[in-house]
Amino acid sequence: MSLLSPFRAATSAPATPATPATPAGAAPAVALTDRGAELTACGGQSVLQVLRGLDSGLRGLTEAEAAARLERDGENEIARGPDGFPAHAFAVAFRAPFLLVLTVLDVVLALSGDVGGVLAITAMIVIAAVMRFWPERRSRRTVDALRALVLTTATVVRRADDGSAPMARELPFDQLVVGDVVRLAAGDLIPADLRLLRSKDLFLDQSLLSGEAMPVGKHAELSGLGTDSGSSDAHPSEHSALCLAGTHVLSGTATAVVIATGGGTYLAGLGRELDGGRPATAFDRGVSSVSWMLLRFMAVLAPLVFVVSGLASGSWHRAFLFAVAVAVGITPEMLPVVVTTTLARGALAMARRRVIVKRLPAIQDLGAMDVLCVDKTGTLTEGLPTLDRYTDAWGRRDETVLDYAALNSLLQAGWRNPLDEAVVAHAEALGLGPDPDPDPEPGSGSGSEPAGLQWQKVDEIPFDFTRRRMSVVVAAPGGFEPDHVIITKGSVEEVLECCTSVLDEGRIVPLDADIRAGIDQVATADRDAGLRLLAVASRTVPAFAFGGTARPYGVADESGLTLLGLLGFTDPAKDSAGAALAELAARGVAVKVITGDDAPAAARVCREVGLDPGAVADGRTVSGLDDDELTGLAARTTVFAKTDPLAKARIVQALRRGGHTVGYLGDGVNDAPALHAADVGLTAPDATDLARERADVILLDKDLRVLAAGVEEGRRTFANSLKYIRAATSSNFGNVLSVTIAAAFLPFLPMVPIQLLVQNLLYDLSQLSLPWDAVDAEELAEPRRWDSRGLRRFILRLGPLSSLFDLATWAVLWWVLAAGDSRVPLFQTGWFVEGLLSQVLAVHIIRTRRIPFLSSRASRPVLLATGAAMAVGLLLPFSMLAADMGMTSLPALYFGFLALILLGYCALLQIVKD
Repeated sequence: MSLLSPFRAATSAPATPATPATPAGAAPAVALTDRGAELTACGGQSVLQVLRGLDSGLRGLTEAEAAARLERDGENEIARGPDGFPAHAFAVAFRAPFLLVLTVLDVVLALSGDVGGVLAITAMIVIAAVMRFWPERRSRRTVDALRALVLTTATVVRRADDGSAPMARELPFDQLVVGDVVRLAAGDLIPADLRLLRSKDLFLDQSLLSGEAMPVGKHAELSGLGTDSGSSDAHPSEHSALCLAGTHVLSGTATAVVIATGGGTYLAGLGRELDGGRPATAFDRGVSSVSWMLLRFMAVLAPLVFVVSGLASGSWHRAFLFAVAVAVGITPEMLPVVVTTTLARGALAMARRRVIVKRLPAIQDLGAMDVLCVDKTGTLTEGLPTLDRYTDAWGRRDETVLDYAALNSLLQAGWRNPLDEAVVAHAEALGLGPDPDPDPEPGSGSGSEPAGLQWQKVDEIPFDFTRRRMSVVVAAPGGFEPDHVIITKGSVEEVLECCTSVLDEGRIVPLDADIRAGIDQVATADRDAGLRLLAVASRTVPAFAFGGTARPYGVADESGLTLLGLLGFTDPAKDSAGAALAELAARGVAVKVITGDDAPAAARVCREVGLDPGAVADGRTVSGLDDDELTGLAARTTVFAKTDPLAKARIVQALRRGGHTVGYLGDGVNDAPALHAADVGLTAPDATDLARERADVILLDKDLRVLAAGVEEGRRTFANSLKYIRAATSSNFGNVLSVTIAAAFLPFLPMVPIQLLVQNLLYDLSQLSLPWDAVDAEELAEPRRWDSRGLRRFILRLGPLSSLFDLATWAVLWWVLAAGDSRVPLFQTGWFVEGLLSQVLAVHIIRTRRIPFLSSRASRPVLLATGAAMAVGLLLPFSMLAADMGMTSLPALYFGFLALILLGYCALLQIVKD
């Protein structure tokens, strides 16, 4: 039989069962924990040993036995984190650092007997906590709804208590117990950790557990006598007899026994390793530093005011009350409400863009993010390989290689892996392979085979991870050709080990050392170009064994093969990836690729999407470095290849040690450690439960363009939060300085506590509009984060400036308007109005780096709210409440001086604000 295109003759014959070819070499996904070692040891035992150890059998458990074990071990459910319970989540909402500041004030007010102040501050604390809790709770319900979409029943074999024959029935996952016998079929989720009892052509998708996109073959011994293959130190996901919870069946059937449920599964064990407390994110650290800065200001200035006022007035009781009012005044009481409202509005805006925010502060972490770590597959690429080239051993294009590869892929029984699909699709595009006529002529083959195939399948030698190759045996139609052809496809190295010759432009030549070296060079060049390679070989054998009996086929027949050539596959980049990366780069976000794939493949994809890969680091390099060395490597490296989950987490931690705010996008169990370590974890709706639990943000569309929009929204929320805290703290600090000076030199209080509290209340209420404020484009261009040192410098620079104009106001009130001892209410009222108006106007100047009202105008809600606060402040001295607040009406001359003072303040503030 000549080695020409197999697509030249007539019909096909019925196929025998087989398994798809699957390249091996997947790296272990997660560290081998003690639980992992126990599972691997169980996989190494014989079926008989496993069943005896579980006190079970091939006929399954009785209903009574299952009920007893369910009562003993609990339901087969991985325990949810405590944040899944409403009461606990609501309690956690009170732990915000800003709320700690208000709590301290609440205690001080309670000690001073200020019931009204206690009620006001307590109301602010509760409002802020509720506004934080409610959006997060709503996001949690959305995540729960996504989880509910997943199939949650399994086929379980149980016996009645009377000993009758076992029956298979569907049971919810949570009702499974250790020792249950379950049946698996294509599409089934693995409900618990299982040990296979018997299997047929079973292939699992373990990508969400291991990160390896290719299916994994699983098999079990049938006799129950020997020991199944698998090294005792292998990772449980690699063991051929083990099926772990969180994976699912792609093809084939199996019967298995449950060896671990619920919290005893490997998946649950990995989750517990991450429960030691999440490291503080950039938002947490920033907010905490700002909160402690405010507490330090309060701890210094309030006692100072108390001492100065007490010495000046001689009334220590009045001095204490005034010091309490000052402590309240220096604190931006509405800060938690403003920040939470801003975050909640951002969460709603992101929801409209199909982004679910589980943890509100993650919005600002997203805005502060300056490094995003992503996997290559499915994020930068389509996640579906395509056949890029088919060449002979010398790198020359050769359709014979494609013909034989397509025949190998087409004649496989059952499900075909993505590489097989890519081969078949390419062959069909060239007019090879099956006839498009769906109605074959009688005798052309069984309905289980593609119509119009020109060769008959005789047998199949299935794929396994030891050989890393598979073969089909074919014969010409009609039995006219006495020989059979073995067509083998698989790993280049493993196929070459079986070859003794090579096809050279139609001639079969011996495979000597020189030719082998040349093939290695071609393969190396292809891999360096980012291709994933398979080799194709064949061999002609007699159709019948000695004596005319039917010839059996096995692994031993994969020898003496002739190498036909190589297949090169690529995972094409997403059309949108390049533009999305450019948009992220324009916003100051550097993207780093952390993948389990080979370095050349990762580098190729990066170049295709416009990302310079530079020098690629691999997982072995990462594991060999200490933390300091890894911090330096992470800073200068764009692509990390062949990384396991612990390496991913270490890289994220190293980037954070380098001062970066890091986001991580991943969807598998193998991504959970990195999601846990990042400032903001992002995942997809089809991610594993563990990944969804650890993530802060769920992208309903796994598209980096959606993420770029989320970054913009995060920066908008941060910018509006920062406007309030900068304006409020600087103005409040200036007021406290003014009060301290007044307490030392004035024979009366410059403002009574009720006036100070009302002034702060009017100002704070007007600032509730800031979440809806417009943000200048330059504020969205770069990552933004909380900076307590920068804020302290801002306060110390602008606060005294405010006090300077307060002193000018006092001078007018004291010497021009004669507001001395006999006219104390006029003095206090005049300062109340000037202080309120200057604070409100300062917001419009501080909210932008541009010229306010001209090149940057606040949004309508902000204009209306601030205008209303100023109007109320101007009208209060003339209202019926004036007497109760210790106020009096102001003369017309005052307003002329007020206009000049405010104009001068705003002009100078505009000059020094940056």
